[in-house]
Amino acid sequence: MTKRKRQRVKLKRTTLVLGERTLVMGVLNVTPDSFSDGGKFFTVDRAVEAAFDMQRAGADILDIGAESTRPGSSGIPASEEIARLLPVLQALRGRLKIPISVDTQKASVAEIALGAGAQILNDISGLKNDPRLADVAAKFRTPLILMYMRGTPRTMQKGPFAKDVLQDVTRGLRQAIATARRAGVTKSQIILDPGIGFGKSFAQNYELLAKLPQLARLGYPLLVGTSRKGFLGATLAREGKPAALEERILGTAATVTASILNGAHIVRVHDVHEMVQVARVADCLLHQGRRFASHSTNA
Repeated sequence: MTKRKRQRVKLKRTTLVLGERTLVMGVLNVTPDSFSDGGKFFTVDRAVEAAFDMQRAGADILDIGAESTRPGSSGIPASEEIARLLPVLQALRGRLKIPISVDTQKASVAEIALGAGAQILNDISGLKNDPRLADVAAKFRTPLILMYMRGTPRTMQKGPFAKDVLQDVTRGLRQAIATARRAGVTKSQIILDPGIGFGKSFAQNYELLAKLPQLARLGYPLLVGTSRKGFLGATLAREGKPAALEERILGTAATVTASILNGAHIVRVHDVHEMVQVARVADCLLHQGRRFASHSTNA
């Protein structure tokens, strides 16, 4: 088990304390074509309802994405992304108590989202798609999540995959950090994501989860997202068919636990109610029950 670095990340209206307990980030896709829930929350009313459901279930952060990044996707214009995202942000502004993160690769979308109440930026491209996004983060002094993706969503699962995945991810994250720091993003506002499922083979995803302590040596908090992903579907396949999305919850739970025990500060999940429980128990393991478990002597 890995001892997590503790860090305070400043938001516009509050502060996130990382490392004392695992924070759970709930995923809300306001898209018609995401791999896990495409179209389910595409209307504003459904998206808002889902946001409050995740808050009630115990989510610490809500991550809203308006552009699908499933394998094979080719992206949408910024104008369309804004048209999907802005009404949801406006409907939640001043009503949702937990901070909102926006999953975008575009500086123009990021700036509008922050102006509409978002407090965190989550860039799956690690600033490769639009380095100006770092300028926006610096301007608003907002936390910036940098993920490493090998290739693009359209090409990432076609290979070739890296010969040494840890070296590849470490190099990519270092480059993203350097870009962010040059733009004026402070070190204390950067969070790293190894990008499970983004340009990695199924086996490499497991390798990265096992080697998270080595990524923690970069000196930044870690976010890990394994929820419902394809490598779990392949692992749990029956009769040659990948497990359906709803059959991946227990597999997700196993990888969430592994992520926490290996140093993740934040886990990004779809099934918030279940994974809040998983995180609570994993935190008890990580801290050997101190401060989390009841002092009851009952078995």
